[in-house]
Amino acid sequence: MSATKKIAGESALRLLPSVDKLLRTEAASKLRGQAGRERLTQLARRVLDEMRAELEANSSGIENSGRERVLEEAARRLQQQVARERDLSLRRVINATGVVLHTNLGRAPLSLDARRAVADEAAGYCTLEYDAEKGERGRRGARVETLLAELTGAEAAFAVNNCAAAALLVLAALARDGETIISRGELVEIGGDFRVPDVMAQSGTTMIEVGTTNRTRLSDYEKAINEHTRLILRVHPSNYRIIGFTHAPDLAELARLAHDHNLPLYQDAGSGLLLDFPECGLEGEPVIPKSLRQNVDIVSFSGDKLLGGAQAGLIVGREKYINLLRRHPLARALRLDKLALAALEATLEAYRRGTAQSEIPVLNMIAQTYDQLERRAFNFVEQLRGWSSEYECEIITGASAIGGGSAPTTHPSTALIRLTHHKLSANRLEQKLRQENRPPVVARLINDAVVIDLRTVAEDEEAALLKALCNS
Repeated sequence: MSATKKIAGESALRLLPSVDKLLRTEAASKLRGQAGRERLTQLARRVLDEMRAELEANSSGIENSGRERVLEEAARRLQQQVARERDLSLRRVINATGVVLHTNLGRAPLSLDARRAVADEAAGYCTLEYDAEKGERGRRGARVETLLAELTGAEAAFAVNNCAAAALLVLAALARDGETIISRGELVEIGGDFRVPDVMAQSGTTMIEVGTTNRTRLSDYEKAINEHTRLILRVHPSNYRIIGFTHAPDLAELARLAHDHNLPLYQDAGSGLLLDFPECGLEGEPVIPKSLRQNVDIVSFSGDKLLGGAQAGLIVGREKYINLLRRHPLARALRLDKLALAALEATLEAYRRGTAQSEIPVLNMIAQTYDQLERRAFNFVEQLRGWSSEYECEIITGASAIGGGSAPTTHPSTALIRLTHHKLSANRLEQKLRQENRPPVVARLINDAVVIDLRTVAEDEEAALLKALCNS
């Protein structure tokens, strides 16, 4: 570096404010309540270090500015740092993708009753493990277990914090140090690196594969049974399907075989419909009460997919096996917290009342017809045209998705709103909807256009979606 350039750099560095001076600016004062004094001080130091490095490299563009201009720039960058950290927090979004159980967006949105239960009943002190009538300790999750048993026809029920935990607990409690028989066609990997063989290995059971990828006969299971066998396992393949030349014994056949050899049959049902809703057109998804009526001993399924509640692994079946799960050391490590239990209770109560399809958002979204969505889309487009002249709008026929690994062959017909902006590219519009709105809007990009599917947008969210589009 030349002597002249070095002197110029040192001179420019004198323009930088001190940390204390930056923190005394009006902008920093407004940020203190959001970030806290200590964190704001750390971020101020980071901003000034970055600006110092830029000035030393003569790459900041503010080398010839005055002190006030440099201070303003530092305050602006401090605001950006705080906003960036805030954006990393869990936030509500408007899901305009048409993917009902969008894993990245939190899967099932809770019903109004479930939200109220979390906020009003469980957020503070509550009867989590307390019997108010008797004035003594109660059992955690007792109400959820009672409702699950009643709704499915099971002898007993138990709930843990997710489906993988449910599978791990069942295998560890019923088959550890023994063998578990499973069809090769069910050794699947589900989203989030959940691999059936890995979970089985962690549980301490030995996996015995039978049959082939596409065809497994009852005789394949029978030949594999020996004195070390502890369990027969049936796994629903989630978003994976084998079609064509296939065969697998039905649950009733497997149950008879298992019971003839004094073995339990366990079904990991994945998303698992609690009740059959033919009008929803959900193909290939196990209906939990039906599995139990086919004499399956233990069934596990999700609480936050097609059931429409909070994240949980729900386990129903014969009482003698459920009791073994409750007493297992893993049960405490995998137990549900009070917020999830409150949401599940409220969700299950809707099923008990017979109002699930109208009250639970997931079921309501899936059941919406093309005609209903087309009317909503038409009304929305009319409002958008009245508010903004920046868009070309077109209503086209498309397909929604169930998502979350559920019903992968079910693609409900929908009315899509295709949007092109007069000044913004489709990529830039989609980015602005995500980044510059509260709440962010997540949409789809199809053939150089932003596409909105109102199936996954609640009617009370349409005003916020309209505002986001008009602000873009």
